Formats: sequence, structure tokens, C-alpha cells
Amino acid sequence: MPAFELLPGAPESPVLLHVPHSARAIPGDVRAGILLDDAALERELDHLTDAHTAELAERAAGLAGVAPWRFVNRLSRLVVDPERFPDGREEMLAVGMGAVYTRTTHREELRPGDTDPGPLVERYFRPYAEAMTRAVAERLAATGRAVVVDVHSYPAKALPYELHGGGPRPPVCLGTDPFHTPPKLLDAARAAFSACGETGVDSPFSGAYVPLEHYGTDPRVEALMIEVRRDTYISEPGGPAGPGLDRLAAALGALVDTL
Repeated sequence: MPAFELLPGAPESPVLLHVPHSARAIPGDVRAGILLDDAALERELDHLTDAHTAELAERAAGLAGVAPWRFVNRLSRLVVDPERFPDGREEMLAVGMGAVYTRTTHREELRPGDTDPGPLVERYFRPYAEAMTRAVAERLAATGRAVVVDVHSYPAKALPYELHGGGPRPPVCLGTDPFHTPPKLLDAARAAFSACGETGVDSPFSGAYVPLEHYGTDPRVEALMIEVRRDTYISEPGGPAGPGLDRLAAALGALVDTL
């Protein structure tokens, strides 16, 4: 299995659905560095995995009039988290959850605290970031713009690792970036997801993924994070998808069509 995949959409589409946290796969040599026993690891994967978000993106792509491109992580975020900064800029280092996690969602030991993140960053994080950068560059070259829509989910109740878990937890949270999320993109998302319940902005999670090469400098790259509350479509923490997934896919497909 590849570590990640770029799944083609329509040549004229500027939209790139980014699915970074949907997978549970962990290579054997990486598993050997994780301290949890198998049962505890499965529970941790239930809490951390954005279950069925790859399927959500796939369904939305099938419903959209112009198919978006999809970039899907095929490995668990317990290998590396491709959405973290790989250095001291990452605020989640405070709870042991930088690009390479050393602590669990419940702040227990996942890897030894003196684990060197360098080998995993070089093997998995950097190739992923480079491939995403190329994918965005290809959309810019083909269409003159790129719209990165992050597809995530989050638990109904805050987990101990969350640094900003005290605020509202609406059915749909829209994460924004002050430079890369124009008002028209946020308004389009609010309208598209209105049938899925209340939408909120930047609570409990904020920000949106943009490759560092374009971050804060290239307004042609727009970005928005979609965080859907898990109890709206699964039995938490990691159950099978229910009918709520159909509503979410229709909403995401509608958003793609407006972009």
C-alpha cells in the first residue's frame, strides 16, 4: 500500500480534497516503536482516526458535477501527522503531539519521550509534504487557482490532548486561515452544510492546510478545513458509518460544485 495517493479529478477542477487522518495502517517497523499493547493501540486509533472521511470525500467527488482531485493519506497519523509543523513552531509539541506523537489522546506515553522524530519525518512527512506541494502546483498550472479543502472529523466530547477544547462543538466546524480563506469560500461552506446542522468557525479546531511553499504568500491558494462532529454520522469513538454520512457527502459535493 502506498503511504499516500493523489486521486485524479477533472482537469479543469481547482479543488483538492485533502484527507490526512482517515487511515489506521501502521507499518510493522513503526509499530515496534509504539509502547501500547494491541488492545490499547486499537482504542487509541478509535479516538484519533477521522473514521470514514476518505469515504466521505470519495462519495462527494462522485456527486459533484465537476470531480475534485483527492489527496488521501493511507497511513495512520500515529506514523506521522502531515498537518503538523515538523519543528518548534508546532504548538501541539506541548502535549507530545508534534509531527511524530510521543503521547496519546489521554496524555499517556505512546513512544519514549526521547524518541528522535527525524527518521520518521524524513521517511514519511517530507515526501508527503512534497507531494502535496506538487499537487497544489499542478492545480495552479492547470486552472490558475487551487482550493484545498481539508476533510476531518472530531469527537463530540473534548479529549484530554485538546488545547482549545473548551469552546463550542457544533455539528460542523469550519477552520479558516486569515490569508487563505476568503469570505466567499467560508460563505459557500456555510450554505452547503446548512442542512447538516449548525456550523461554527474555528472552534474547537482552527486553521487550514496550505503547503509551506505557498503559505502566507500566494493568494491563488485558498484553503478551508471541514471538521464534522463524529456523533452526527457514527457511533463514537469508531463505529460504522450511519445515514449521516450521506448528508455530509451531499453537502461536501455541493460545496465542491460552488468552487
